[in-house]
Amino acid sequence: MPDVSVRLANMADHPVAERLWLMFRHDMSEFSDLLPNPDGTFRSDRLRTAFTDTDWAPYLLTSGRHPVGLAFVRGLTGPTRVLNSFFVVRGARRAGIGLRAVQEVVAKHPGPWEVAFQDGNAAAVHFWRRVATAIAGDAWAEERRPVPGRPDLPPDVWISFGVPSKAYD
Repeated sequence: MPDVSVRLANMADHPVAERLWLMFRHDMSEFSDLLPNPDGTFRSDRLRTAFTDTDWAPYLLTSGRHPVGLAFVRGLTGPTRVLNSFFVVRGARRAGIGLRAVQEVVAKHPGPWEVAFQDGNAAAVHFWRRVATAIAGDAWAEERRPVPGRPDLPPDVWISFGVPSKAYD
C-alpha cells in the first residue's frame, strides 16, 4: 500500500494548502483559459471556502513528513458529497497515492459521491474512471453537464458512485 496519510486540515495547515493550491491551479491552467492573477496567484475562492464553510472539509495528503496533495469535499450536509478539488504533486503521482487518498477521503463520508473533470485532461479521465471502478465496481455512472455560467466551455464530465458505511476499513 502506498505511503499516504489523509487528515482533515486546520487553519495551521492553510499556508501549506495555499502552496499546494497554486500548484494545482497551475496544472489545471493547461486545460482552461485561466491565467494567474497579476500578483502570480490564481483564483482561490474554493481554497478559502474549504477552510471556512462548515459544509466543506479540506484534507491534506502527506507521505512521511512531506505534503503531497489536497482534497476538498463539499456537500457534507446535503444528499451528495462532491470531491470539489483533488490534487497530488507530480513527484508522487503514478505510485497509487492518489487512489489510496481518494479511497480514504470518501470512506470518511459514506453515501453518494460525485467528481467532475474535463474530457481534455486525458490523465484525469483515466484516473477517475479507475477510481470509480476501484470504489464501486460497475456501480458508477458518467455524464456530461454544462459548466454553469460558461457556455463557451465544453461540458464537464461527472462521475457518480456510492460509498457504503465502513468502506476500506
